[in-house]
Amino acid sequence: MNYALELKNVCKQYDGFALKDVNIALPQGCIMGFIGENGAGKSTTIKLIMDLIHRDSGEIKVLGKDNLTQLEEVKEQIGVVMDENCFAECLCLSDINQMLKHMYKNWQPAVFLDWGKRFGLPADKIIKDYSRGMKMKLSIAVALSHKAKLLLLDEATSGLDPVVRDEILDVFQEFIQEEDHSIFLSSHIISDLEKICDYITFIHKGRILLCQEKDEMLENYGILKCTQQEFERLDKGMVLGYRKNAFGVEALVRKKDVKGRFIVDHAGIEDVMLFMVKSEAY
Repeated sequence: MNYALELKNVCKQYDGFALKDVNIALPQGCIMGFIGENGAGKSTTIKLIMDLIHRDSGEIKVLGKDNLTQLEEVKEQIGVVMDENCFAECLCLSDINQMLKHMYKNWQPAVFLDWGKRFGLPADKIIKDYSRGMKMKLSIAVALSHKAKLLLLDEATSGLDPVVRDEILDVFQEFIQEEDHSIFLSSHIISDLEKICDYITFIHKGRILLCQEKDEMLENYGILKCTQQEFERLDKGMVLGYRKNAFGVEALVRKKDVKGRFIVDHAGIEDVMLFMVKSEAY
């Protein structure tokens, strides 16, 4: 299998925080959602991928190239969108178009202007006067205008209204129709990830707790409801986390391991995340 992105045993140590043995594999042609609470290591991981900060150990390959020694070979093929505007706010659309055609060998001026029209970005308005949604659309237009094969998106839809988010998600799904295109999307908005992602990777306190196909994850896990007495008799090997309430116990379980006449409800991505992090676990 060809991978757009591979991280193997990647570590990065800071005072008070560490990424430890991070392993991620994004198959070519897929979208991976990258989830975790604030401070879990999502932005640090993306910065490591782009070699904006140096890893202490491990291996990172981007589009098949080592990101320490060969990243320059594929930089043109990577579109990066961060959660903040990176352009001077005195610039307008035409200024950015002129500037970037001298920075990217594969820059497509007409494509960029077409995205500007599609996104409703005024050609003569400076970025300072853009709304947050317009600034995000501008960053995405740039990422899509230099023949990128991999999009790295750090909270690209956060803070946007539902209509704008839905429009941007449709653009991402269009992008992925090319079989050599891939997306790595960090987001707190779980509903967005459930809509478009093929894979989900969950990071917590610098460690990867889960990296799995989305459909497989939604099929494998469920929320079992039972009494305290029934819970005590369960095989704890199938329990990933649990919480008690006035009516008994709710437990995140592997559905295939459940035996007996128990109620097992659907577990969404957010349920899996919350049970793994906030509930008691074995």
